[in-house]
Amino acid sequence: QVQLLESGGGLVQAGGSLRLSCAASGRTFSSEAMGWFRQAPGKEREFVAVISWSGGSTHYADSVKGRFTISRDNAKNTVSLQMNSLKPEDTAVYYCNAVVVGYNGSYYQPAYDDWGQGTQVTVSS
Repeated sequence: QVQLLESGGGLVQAGGSLRLSCAASGRTFSSEAMGWFRQAPGKEREFVAVISWSGGSTHYADSVKGRFTISRDNAKNTVSLQMNSLKPEDTAVYYCNAVVVGYNGSYYQPAYDDWGQGTQVTVSS
């Protein structure tokens, strides 16, 4: 059974930074793309960032490009998200998951239906 445990969220003022971490267990994700998704109140869950299995390639949603950085440690089966210059619109619950990448990046979808509890990020203005 896949288990994903997100941590690192909190309350921060606009312009601040947070670093999220995701620890995966139940399987090894070293051969899969991993990513972050988020869900704001009243909205659907959306893609945030993805990193290839090797860590050599990354892609970001336009809304976070230049502010967020995704990284991974395959030896520890973890993936992280460094979030800088946070904005109130970044407020959401953040989740990690393996990612299915469409041809030529046409889509980025979660690979598994099992989600962790997520970690709440709240950015005050």
